[in-house]
Amino acid sequence: MTLSLLCLAGDGIGPEIMAATKRIVAAACARSGERIELTDRTIGFASLETGDSTIADAVIEAALAADGVILGPVSHNDYPPKEAGGLNPSGVLRRKLDLYANIRPARSFSGLPTPTGVDVDLVIFRENLEGFYADRNLYAGSGEFMPVPGVAMAMRLITERGSERIGRAAFRFAESTGRKKVTAVHKANVMRTSDGLFLEVIRRIAADYPGLAYDEVLVDAAAALLVRDPGRFDVIVTTNMFGDILSDLATELAGGLGLAASLNVGPQNAAAQAQHGSAPDIAGQDRANPTSLIGSAAMLLRHLGQAKAAAAIDSALKTALAHPETRTADLGGPLGTQAFASVLVKLIEESDA
Repeated sequence: MTLSLLCLAGDGIGPEIMAATKRIVAAACARSGERIELTDRTIGFASLETGDSTIADAVIEAALAADGVILGPVSHNDYPPKEAGGLNPSGVLRRKLDLYANIRPARSFSGLPTPTGVDVDLVIFRENLEGFYADRNLYAGSGEFMPVPGVAMAMRLITERGSERIGRAAFRFAESTGRKKVTAVHKANVMRTSDGLFLEVIRRIAADYPGLAYDEVLVDAAAALLVRDPGRFDVIVTTNMFGDILSDLATELAGGLGLAASLNVGPQNAAAQAQHGSAPDIAGQDRANPTSLIGSAAMLLRHLGQAKAAAAIDSALKTALAHPETRTADLGGPLGTQAFASVLVKLIEESDA
């Protein structure tokens, strides 16, 4: 069988890092003997220029049909209103593909400094479809509204089903990968009903995994502990907004968002996505570090059963980033986007299959 991946480059540096990522994925799959088909479709400003929206219905259908999606960064904050076609492609795909889990590892790379001088190795499981995210927490309409001038309100959605799905995903991952502990991060001391429901479900799931340690930490304490002692955490499971914020903190402590991989997972579909934004200020200059999207693509390949190809990518990234002469300029090296990709391709081709 041929593995089909839909590639959506996005805005800003998206086309450059997507081109690099496609080269790496193709090389890794060729090395492992896997047949792969990489198909490009347009989203973002480029889609809006030629159609009615930043993500067309045909692209959503293609994403549903593909084995997986590689999603580049988008400049959705700069899009026109939704009524003018300015949809956030990331949010749309998360809803349409039911991508309920956002998995964000934070791991330090050997040879690269961390802000605190401490290595980090943890994984955050962020619920992806509920919480305070107004573009995806209601069936129709927005979760934000203004009942009278000068008063803005936001609704937070927490369901038993949503909590069950992200909780099960986190505990299954911890057990299958040899992790030792799962920590539920919450704010139930203030949001007693919504986070209370979340914790009730997670505690029930934890009882099914007696071989894993389990504890609970308030979100503000978790932020402090991540800075003070990141080794205290192994797998974190939390709600949407808390996971979004804490994962950026954790990956910055591990070396930076430019190195941080991310995978969105649903019952039938999955999408690799860089943690960072579209960086329009350096677009088209061959200066972008593609590590985040490349690492995300490796996560996608592993999720799809292509462990050898994923391992080849991970190994190439570790080797290249360990040496200053094979790093991109943002990490003190001499390489641009495509030259860095060439280094990775060579490392993959020379590796043991």
